[in-house]
Amino acid sequence: MRRPLDFMRRLRPAEHCGLPPQKKPRYGMVRGAFLAVVATLTASALAGAPQPAGLATSRTDLTPKDLARVIAITRPTSDFSKPEQFELMQGGAGTSKKDVNKDAFSQSSANISFEEEGTFKLGNAIFRKNWVSSPSSTQASDGLGPLFNERACQNCHLKDGRGHPPQGDSGTTSMFLRLARQASTEEEEAALADHKVLNFPDPVYGTQLQELAVPGLQGEGRMHVDYQDEKVKLADGSTVSLRKPSYSVEGLAYGPLDPHTTLSPRMTPPMIGLGLVEQIAPADILARADAADRDGDGISGRPNIIRDGSSGELTLGRFGWKAQAASIRQQSADAFAGDIGISTPEVPKHWGDCTSGEKTCLALPNGVQERLGPVEAPPPIMDLVTFYSQNLAVPARRGLDRPDVLAGKKLFYDMGCISCHTPKFVTRRGTPNKAQAFQLIWPYSDFLLHDMGPGLADGQAVGEATGSEWRTPPLWGIGLTQTVSGNTFFLHDGRARSLAEAILWHGGEGQKARDRFAAADAADRDALIKFLESL
Repeated sequence: MRRPLDFMRRLRPAEHCGLPPQKKPRYGMVRGAFLAVVATLTASALAGAPQPAGLATSRTDLTPKDLARVIAITRPTSDFSKPEQFELMQGGAGTSKKDVNKDAFSQSSANISFEEEGTFKLGNAIFRKNWVSSPSSTQASDGLGPLFNERACQNCHLKDGRGHPPQGDSGTTSMFLRLARQASTEEEEAALADHKVLNFPDPVYGTQLQELAVPGLQGEGRMHVDYQDEKVKLADGSTVSLRKPSYSVEGLAYGPLDPHTTLSPRMTPPMIGLGLVEQIAPADILARADAADRDGDGISGRPNIIRDGSSGELTLGRFGWKAQAASIRQQSADAFAGDIGISTPEVPKHWGDCTSGEKTCLALPNGVQERLGPVEAPPPIMDLVTFYSQNLAVPARRGLDRPDVLAGKKLFYDMGCISCHTPKFVTRRGTPNKAQAFQLIWPYSDFLLHDMGPGLADGQAVGEATGSEWRTPPLWGIGLTQTVSGNTFFLHDGRARSLAEAILWHGGEGQKARDRFAAADAADRDALIKFLESL
């Protein structure tokens, strides 16, 4: 195996690594990585009791010397005259430097071995495979549904990129409605408090609306979206039209929804860099949490603490729009069950999301094959899909040394955007996949929950995430959305048709940054967008 780039070997000692002292930005307060780590280590020492590995509050993988270097290299810059060291390679040594085209999100990490490249390609084949209903002559591919949203992972994660909302009669290929209600009994309240569940499904339709079904069964219904235009006037007199969506379900096949069931649209996010995100030390994410807003900057990031499905321990959620999954494997298993109706060792539900209220669904055959084990997607299948998802490379930055991009980067910092969109992390040492170990990465996310205000609220709680909180999405690759996906739909439901619209939808903890963007002149707004397009 080629050794992954250990960027620390190329750094000068921490006190001479070329990062000038941090200056206070024009707007707000940037959370210094050094102070955050010190606070975290202090809290850990005071706590006394050992923490579960998934909630560790100190980096035991680093020597004191390495820790000092990590603090230095991840400290936000104050020099915007030129790109930072290693900034081109925003996905670390695994960054893809291949030609930018519609396959830009489908490249393997550049630092995996030849043998691992073969595993990646096998995983890609599983990711693209169309599952079929049972019984079938293709016994390694049956088990679809009986209710489902798509036949293959790739059909939702189009080109491994961002999805899109329904367009006319195109259906909901890459967006679905999450269904959930809050606790209604003391037993359910206790289950929530103990993190045994994230919320509760609709008693008939389950955890998500599934529009498709195998022959002989009806799909559950169809998502309907209405948009209302809202004009936003900017400080320079120009206007931007935002579209405010409202959601309903047409043609419910199995009776009405529970009156307490909420609808939350979820568009598929890009797949790049997931393995690197998985290897960010929990301490580095938890250090940025400030639920009580003790520093008074108006930003109150919170972790979504969930229970690991395998170990049973409490751990940090970091994947999904509300940080509801702790690992790529669990996220993949949940998608197999909910989106395709395929059982896995992690979610051994042979009938997917069918409920006791859908008896015909539960009476249909499943795809379990005795020779393959007790589930439809046995461990080797999950191993391949997980490896593929962990090793989709982040593309290299483009035009990062252009004057307008550098000016836009400064505005991004000055407007306070990095209070949530944390630029840099260094991944853990000793990771299962050596290609992701000790990498300097630039995801521009803190992976915490933030209240984004009533405009973006879906009213659906997920674990500790409230109905107005969302995980900060990573921004790497966002400038290639049009190239890869053929559209520029952003946010959790694709309501924003441009990056400017996405910014203007920010409320709650993002309101101040949004207002600074709206108050800027056209040249500054354009520069900030150019910076985002370079990611």
